[in-house]
Amino acid sequence: MDVQSRNNVVVTGRPDGPVVMLAHGFGCDQNMWRLVVPALAEDHRVVLFDYVGSGRSDLSAWSRERYSSLEGYARDVLEICRELDLREVAFVGHSVSAMVGALAGVTEPERFAKLVMIGPSPRYTDDGDYRGGFSGADIEELLESLDSNYLGWSAAMAPVIMGNPERPELGQELTNSFCATDPDIARVFARTTFLSDSRADLVKVRTPTLVLECSQDVIAPRGVGAFVQASIPGSRLVTLDATGHCPQLSAPDATSRAILSFLGDSR
Repeated sequence: MDVQSRNNVVVTGRPDGPVVMLAHGFGCDQNMWRLVVPALAEDHRVVLFDYVGSGRSDLSAWSRERYSSLEGYARDVLEICRELDLREVAFVGHSVSAMVGALAGVTEPERFAKLVMIGPSPRYTDDGDYRGGFSGADIEELLESLDSNYLGWSAAMAPVIMGNPERPELGQELTNSFCATDPDIARVFARTTFLSDSRADLVKVRTPTLVLECSQDVIAPRGVGAFVQASIPGSRLVTLDATGHCPQLSAPDATSRAILSFLGDSR
């Protein structure tokens, strides 16, 4: 199967520039990056894509077996890199894609030059001294609600995840994105996301890493960002003056500046 068609790969920006690959989170697609792409594209070759099952990807390529683990999504990333012969990639992963990027980088470290993790969480459920932000009962309730009424769950949860209640259009955009996803595929992706535990993988990351967190984020609280930074050798933690879980939409300028600064842009 043609990987570029399968994952709706779009390449923009400076053709001979260093590569930046943008990876979306659960319930989203590459359109979520549209406000940061112009700044990145001035000096970089920007690669956008949709995971199989999301956006305008080829839904016929989706399988429950493959996408019931984060490794299945990491395979999407690596197959795109091989197809386009991408090397020295700066991978920018939002939410669950931060962990997908970590897995891809551990599997084929020679392909990645830098890793940017936006709102990462290696485990959403509390575990002993580790505080992921949710109890086991919280996650089970969330998944049961999603299973029983996906559209209702999306309408209720998307504005909470987005934050910024004074800007309801942002919550509505995320709601629309969630609702555009096939419910059966979304249920599998949600379980893959919210039941994963990637803490042991963080210590294996050797790619220079920036952890970007928001000052308030109900999905990835501040303590989680600190945990990720402490677990990845030599990584850097930056707290954006932004709220919610999607700063690429709510604070695109600050997000772009942080990414470009880490990539070495003189501006």
